[in-house]
Amino acid sequence: MTADLLERSAAKIVRLAAQGLDVAAFWRECSDVLATAVPNYMAPCWFTLDPQSLLVTSHFDPAVPEISADYLAHEYQRDDVWKMADIARSDLRTATVHEITGGRPEISECWRNFVAAYGADQELMVPLRSRNGTPWATVSLFREPDRPEFSTTEREFLAHVARPMAEGARRGLLIGEAIDRENGMAPSLIVVDEDWKTQSMTPGAHELLQRLPGYGENQLPSVVTSVAARTLNDALSLPAVARVRDSLGVWLTLHGAPMVADGHRRVAVIIEQTDADRLAPLLMDAYDLTEREKDITHLVLQGLSTNDIAEQLVVAPQTVQQHLKHIFDKTGVNSRRELVGKVFFGFYEPRLRDNETRTQVGKPIRGGPARGSIR
Repeated sequence: MTADLLERSAAKIVRLAAQGLDVAAFWRECSDVLATAVPNYMAPCWFTLDPQSLLVTSHFDPAVPEISADYLAHEYQRDDVWKMADIARSDLRTATVHEITGGRPEISECWRNFVAAYGADQELMVPLRSRNGTPWATVSLFREPDRPEFSTTEREFLAHVARPMAEGARRGLLIGEAIDRENGMAPSLIVVDEDWKTQSMTPGAHELLQRLPGYGENQLPSVVTSVAARTLNDALSLPAVARVRDSLGVWLTLHGAPMVADGHRRVAVIIEQTDADRLAPLLMDAYDLTEREKDITHLVLQGLSTNDIAEQLVVAPQTVQQHLKHIFDKTGVNSRRELVGKVFFGFYEPRLRDNETRTQVGKPIRGGPARGSIR
């Protein structure tokens, strides 16, 4: 691949990330770009992750509209050297199964059953992290046995476009959830024109606007017009972001995404509660976990060891073990692996399956866990 092609491909992905596309539409467009920039077998496989737990919330692959139950059972109920959450929380910018296994991919059950079994040999996974390093998604590209390995140039390109792809997915989730609201914690969306006049807004947006500094009956809060102005003036870069405390003391984050329709420029301003954690209340309702037990459960789901959890929470490893015993008792499991599987299949598989259905009928993908049937 020439340097010019890679530069044009990267610029196109940045433009796509700024357009406020639904996640599935964004993945489709990015797949077309990657097919030229980094030739790969069949199609890329995309996953969105809940950044609070690093568990999968959606899957997109036109060749495989529904991810197999066997794959999910492997990912969340079996040990392997090639795991999505491990790559997502690592410092790696890109990773291949051949590297992780020391050139022996056959030692990975995932490679044997879900890569080689489908005619591929290589799998390159790229964690898609936002500008603050939070993992929002992953993408895997594949090649057949007779194809050359992914080159350093190709991997550097993928690492370079990983952040705009993460930002595009995150904004796609926000816009989708704002348009098709599921709960009171969903983000709100306001569409304004070049004259700062409100064109439309989602349910709940007006109440949020009233809580922002500078709100007036005929005047948008200054933070909204600031985000809109920066988005319109720099529409080819990633959308503007601002953070503000509302009148209730809650921190809100605002994102801008340009919209073009009938030749008129508009801006979608998405407002969300900063760092909203939708899993914690579900854990409390289902298992009556304490705040500390919820904190430890989050870190277990992310794959952290006892010592890592102790260091992050500034407690002794023995304290972590004691909390884990209480968590196991309350959730009815005997191990970390069983805990991860129970949380995934109880709260995240219902979201994943719903998103697969939504994608097939053109509805936006949702992020975060769902209230599933705990078993």
